[in-house]
Amino acid sequence: MICFPNAKINLGLQIVSRKPNGYHNLETIFYPITLKDALEIIPTPKLTIPESQKRYRFFPSGDIIKGDMDDNLVIKALKLIMQEKKIPLIDIHLLKKIPAGSGLGGGSSDAAFMIQLLNQTYELGYSKEDLMKLASKIGADCPFFLHNKPVLATGIGDELEDIDLDLNGYFLILVKPDISISTKEAYSMITPKHPEFSLRDIVKKPMSEWNMLMKNDFETPIFKKYPEICNIKKQLLEMGAMYSSMSGSGSSVYGIFNNKPDWEGMFKDYFVWCGKLN
Repeated sequence: MICFPNAKINLGLQIVSRKPNGYHNLETIFYPITLKDALEIIPTPKLTIPESQKRYRFFPSGDIIKGDMDDNLVIKALKLIMQEKKIPLIDIHLLKKIPAGSGLGGGSSDAAFMIQLLNQTYELGYSKEDLMKLASKIGADCPFFLHNKPVLATGIGDELEDIDLDLNGYFLILVKPDISISTKEAYSMITPKHPEFSLRDIVKKPMSEWNMLMKNDFETPIFKKYPEICNIKKQLLEMGAMYSSMSGSGSSVYGIFNNKPDWEGMFKDYFVWCGKLN
């Protein structure tokens, strides 16, 4: 069976406080977009993998996935399920189109879709609530991708509240330079503060006011360290973006436009994706 894990953008991101365990309370709006990976699981011939070895084979392709493949969130999702359920020998094919280190949640989405795919394929009997609990064990934003509609996220990003937000018909341009920013690095540059206005209220205002009111707290320190990312935002605004922001902890920056903009010839050597919002 095959599925297509999608990315998300953050509309605003306010770091409210630091918890005693080192995690941070935040407030952000997750909005799903149609930039997608492809994830497929198929049965493995039993003679291919001895029972004493791994019960899976992993075949990543597309955007280069760095690090130990056993640390990939898709594999972590599989192992989490295997602690509770019997899963046959499988081959896992993951085609990466969502760039890593971009603040788009690609790895978390892959993991959430993997849990869902295993549950459907092998009729494991997990409820939606069960799946949400499993996803939260992998990453704070994993449960969102099971929900996969606009939400206000609070806590460490795992407390989700439906919001009335429809950006259907707007165009999104997403630009990622050849810079990857780890979550740990991003948070090390942040001083939490209680926001003056909640995103719950800001998002109700006209989009023309968002650039003044809706902030991503990571932008100030990251733009200072990586001026190249700041320049991308400036370019998108000069192109006529109604709203532009860095997504998550970066390094991707997006612009929301009324009409499809002409960006041909711009952002050379960068990852660029343009699509309609739903």
